[in-house]
Amino acid sequence: MIQRVQSIYLFLASLAIFALYLFTLANNVYINNIPTSIKVTGLIQDVNGQQQQIQSFVALTAATAVVGLLPLVTIFLFRNRKQQIVLAYITILVIIGHSFWVAQTVKGAVGSVTLNTSNFGIGLFLAPIAILLTLLAIKAIKRDNALVRSADRLR
Repeated sequence: MIQRVQSIYLFLASLAIFALYLFTLANNVYINNIPTSIKVTGLIQDVNGQQQQIQSFVALTAATAVVGLLPLVTIFLFRNRKQQIVLAYITILVIIGHSFWVAQTVKGAVGSVTLNTSNFGIGLFLAPIAILLTLLAIKAIKRDNALVRSADRLR
């Protein structure tokens, strides 16, 4: 059913991925002596005291939407728990691949500038949170599956 705890975990995992649109991956990175913030949507610089997007990452933005929808799709497979578990594992792999892509994009955007821990944004920690929530959902799905099997044995 939709009101199970795994649905909540999967919904929160989806929210964590969609939160990448709101939070930065890196803050105050000086590119060409201009403070720049990096988001999944692109590079944002301070130009005359105003925030302007100077470069956009269209493919990364679209991929983030797809990755954010995967946990939501997994919620609605509650009638087939085996398929739900498989899709949850696939979601974890896709999030890992997406995280690698994000890391390479940030690395390419900053160039030779080295990032310190003071430059890290909240966005860097959202993908591991989504993976953890998806793993908790898998554990809850397996627990439900075991409960249904034990109930079938009693009949």
